[in-house]
Amino acid sequence: MATTLITSAHTNIILSKSAQSNNIFWQVGSSATLGANSSFMGHILAQASITVGATANITGRVYARAAISFAGADIIHLPGIC
Repeated sequence: MATTLITSAHTNIILSKSAQSNNIFWQVGSSATLGANSSFMGHILAQASITVGATANITGRVYARAAISFAGADIIHLPGIC
């Protein structure tokens, strides 16, 4: 996306067919914000920053140039992904 990625609280990313979270990349032009109690799949690559809401679950990795802020989120590491 060209600018921002924002999910509301209680948002769930659901993969269809045979998609796997380790093959999903979200390229964000500026900042990403994941709402509280969300379930997010894939890797986020943000130009600026990423904010992860309280008790959000991420299956993937988050990368940002400036800052990453977590408010009690759970990150599920995917081994074998560089």
